[in-house]
Amino acid sequence: MSAADLPEHLLRPRWHPALERDYAELSTTLERLLPCVEVPMHLPWIDAILQLKRERGAVIMAHSYQSPEIFHGVADVTGDSLALAQAAKDCGADLIVLCGVHFMAETAKIISPDTRVLIPDLRAGCSLADSIAAADVRALRARHPGVPVVSYVNTTAEVKAESDACCTSANAVQVVEAMGSDRVIFLPDRYLGAYVASQTAVELMLWDGCCEVHETFTAAQARHARERFDVRLVAHPECPPEVLAEADFVGSTSAMGAWLAREKPERVALITECSMADNLRLRFPDTEFIQPCNLCPHMKRITLPNIHACLRDLSGEVMVPAGIAARARRALERMLAVGRGERV
Repeated sequence: MSAADLPEHLLRPRWHPALERDYAELSTTLERLLPCVEVPMHLPWIDAILQLKRERGAVIMAHSYQSPEIFHGVADVTGDSLALAQAAKDCGADLIVLCGVHFMAETAKIISPDTRVLIPDLRAGCSLADSIAAADVRALRARHPGVPVVSYVNTTAEVKAESDACCTSANAVQVVEAMGSDRVIFLPDRYLGAYVASQTAVELMLWDGCCEVHETFTAAQARHARERFDVRLVAHPECPPEVLAEADFVGSTSAMGAWLAREKPERVALITECSMADNLRLRFPDTEFIQPCNLCPHMKRITLPNIHACLRDLSGEVMVPAGIAARARRALERMLAVGRGERV
C-alpha cells in the first residue's frame, strides 16, 4: 500500500472544523493548562492517536511529568512510577504504550511479561538510571556481605535484578524498614537516600547518584519563591537537603497531590518537574501554582507525533532478557507487596 492509500489518521493528521466540536470539552481543559494557540495544533494528533489506540486495543500510560496534551489528551492511566507499575500489573492489556522514560517501560514489561510494551522514543533515558550499573551493585554486595540492597525504581532492569527490593519515593521508607535489617544499601539517589535516612532508624549506605532535574534546585531559589510570591513550598525528596530544609512539605509525586487536597493552600510552589504543576492545576483550581521548576529533557522526548508513530508502526518495543526479568520481577513484586503507604 502506498502512502497515498493510507487513511488520513495514519499519515500526518490535519486540522478540520469538526475537531473543535468533537473535542470541545478537552479543548476547554487544555486551554486552562497551555497557551490557547497551541491547543488547535494538538487536536489533530490527539484525534489520530485515539483512533489508533482503539484499533490497536492499546492502553496508553503517562507519567505525571508528561505534558498536559499527553497527560489529559490521550492517556488512559496516569500517575507516578508506582501507580504505573501497579497498572501494568493489573490492566490485562495486550499492548501498552508507556509515555515516560525507559526504565518505566522496562518496569511495565517486567511486571507484565506477556504484554507488548512500546515507548515512543527509545532515547528517553534517566540520569539516575545511568548513574549505576549491575556490576556496581555486585561490587557493593561483595564489600558488604549480607546487607540487603534496595534500589530506587529509577534504575535499569539489570540493576533491579541485582537488588533485593525496589522502591519509589512514595514507599522508600516502608520498603527499607521491611528489609528487617539494621543496615541497607540504598541506590542510587544520594538525596532521596539522605531523606529516607532521616525518616528511619535503619542505617543507609548510599550511592552517589542524583536526578539532573531535582539536583539543580537551590535553597536560594526556594527562599526567593517564598519571599517574592508568599507561597507554601512543596519539594520532591530528590532535591538537595538544603532545599528540603526550606520546604513546608517534602513528598513523592502522589504525596504532593494528597498534601494539596488536605491543606488547600492559596498559593504553592512545587519544587519538581514543571509538568507536575501543569497537571495538578486542573485538580486544584482554587490554588495558584508558582513554578520554580525544571523540565526533564528525557520526559520531553515523548510527544504526540512520536506516540502516533509508535502506535502506527508498533515501534519502540522494549524487551528485557528472560533471566534478568525474572530476577528483577522479584524485586519489583516485593515493592508492590509493601504497597504505597505514604508518609503524608
